[in-house]
Amino acid sequence: MQTTVLAAMLVMSMAGMAQDSAQSAQGSSAQGAAQGSVLVVSGHNGTVPVIHRNGRWYAEVEGLARVTGGSLGFQGSRIVLTLPTAAAAPPVQVAQAAPAPTGFSREFLRAGVEQMTVIREWRSAVENAVRTNNPVDESWVSYYRRMAQDRMGTATAVASTDADRRALPLLQNEMAMIGQLSDRFLDLRKTLTYVDPTTLDHDPLDQKITACAQGMAAMAVPGGPFEDVAACH
Repeated sequence: MQTTVLAAMLVMSMAGMAQDSAQSAQGSSAQGAAQGSVLVVSGHNGTVPVIHRNGRWYAEVEGLARVTGGSLGFQGSRIVLTLPTAAAAPPVQVAQAAPAPTGFSREFLRAGVEQMTVIREWRSAVENAVRTNNPVDESWVSYYRRMAQDRMGTATAVASTDADRRALPLLQNEMAMIGQLSDRFLDLRKTLTYVDPTTLDHDPLDQKITACAQGMAAMAVPGGPFEDVAACH
């Protein structure tokens, strides 16, 4: 069987064109134009010759298979045109979100160090005043209090990891404890109560302040995990 036979398996239902061509007074010129017509398959390169006969359009099956990249097969009196299947789209790669950091961030540690520096200087000022038998003065206590509150605000603002946020209460408690120690000596001054220079040697609150600072310093490692410090509570 010659494969160039004109197959009616691809019938282009162009009824409007066929009807106009059949009824037009210019039938002969329309038939002449049809002789040069070609079929263009959207999305494919190349053209397929077509002819117009008895009100219908016919395309060459070999040409159609060539343009579409298909293949022809013969099953008895049947001509089977197999079109290529569309290539499967590659699977969409779903970007997995990076796990949230849990250890201490460098920004928080920097702010925490600044806060603890203020508290250490504040405690040193209180200790020096007590040991030299000088009054703990409201003017410089207020200065350290404002500085500590400012540094605390910075640490709170930059806390970004779970470890950062869990360490915030320890910083706040340390600031509260040095405030309580200062307020005690301020109250003693108001009542003109004598303060023994060795008062801080065995003072439980002062010892907690020191132990809390040491505990927080021990875990202040970038990316390190949070470890609770009992002395800060």
